[in-house]
Amino acid sequence: MAGRIEKIMQEKGIELPEPGEPLGAYLPAVIASNFLFVSGQGPKHHGKVMFRGKVGASLFVPEAQMAARQCALNVIAIAKASLDGDLDRILRLVKLGGFVNSTDDFGEHPQVVNGASDLMAEVFGDEGRHARFAVGCNSLPGDISVEIDAIFEIT
Repeated sequence: MAGRIEKIMQEKGIELPEPGEPLGAYLPAVIASNFLFVSGQGPKHHGKVMFRGKVGASLFVPEAQMAARQCALNVIAIAKASLDGDLDRILRLVKLGGFVNSTDDFGEHPQVVNGASDLMAEVFGDEGRHARFAVGCNSLPGDISVEIDAIFEIT
């Protein structure tokens, strides 16, 4: 039986991808005390990178926001897998971090990461509002355009 968060996602037509495997010597998520730390996720769907390249050169804000949204879907998928399929164990999203692979003159990082932040509020409501950072960097693994990580408070 679907929980409250699953029902919200169904009503909104939001489908989670299968959680991806780590690309290095780290865990996709770690539970410590009442917190779930989800490692950075890229814009993959069905194991395929959807958005590559530098924001401000080959991609612009609308595409980068879609990339951030896909990253956030992957974060939620990892959270679900880490919580034995029960997203209702999430009390709130505490912090979201966003890295944007961008050109040196690009300055709209917050608008890009809004793609992830907006999805979290859409799925979790007020409990999806969070503290965050949105920074630019000169590269990301596999030339992905955006990477998102998160910290959730859980039961």
